[in-house]
Amino acid sequence: RARERAPRGVKMADGCAWILVLGSVLLCNLVKALLPTVSSLLSRILQKDAEQETQMRMEIQDMRQELSAISMMDEFARYARLERRINKMTDKLKTHVKSRTAQLAKIKWVVNIVFYILQAALMISLIWKYYADPVMVLPSKWIAPLERLVAFPSGMVGGVGITCWLVVCNKVVAIVLQAFG
Repeated sequence: RARERAPRGVKMADGCAWILVLGSVLLCNLVKALLPTVSSLLSRILQKDAEQETQMRMEIQDMRQELSAISMMDEFARYARLERRINKMTDKLKTHVKSRTAQLAKIKWVVNIVFYILQAALMISLIWKYYADPVMVLPSKWIAPLERLVAFPSGMVGGVGITCWLVVCNKVVAIVLQAFG
């Protein structure tokens, strides 16, 4: 007879399903916060051009120092040749920087796409697993005007469906991470 009464407190529908979903959402949001770091680490590993660019900058700086030591009036030909070399090296450096920046943007784009695909796969698998069952059951008077919306897709009175739980968890985790970040 005690089982027939409405639950007084919060009741878990499938053991620790609610914490599994919350943990998954938390993990996804933490990884999302680390995406820029992961992208830059991958770009450093994959790109060796940065060392070459540093060397080019140092060469340009050395040539500019040499140029400042030359008298333009007395050694015009030498001055002009060195100035042309500086301009050529500067153009080459700009080309390298542009290509490296484009490659970095591609790496960031690929990392983001892979992350969002994996996140979508995780969320879809959670929705698939807990589609018919509520993640947790609350007293129906707590969610009275929105019972059907909160229970979707499980349809159980007083139940919290996986979609509602995912939305709530995402929002709460985002707010908490923003407060700490």
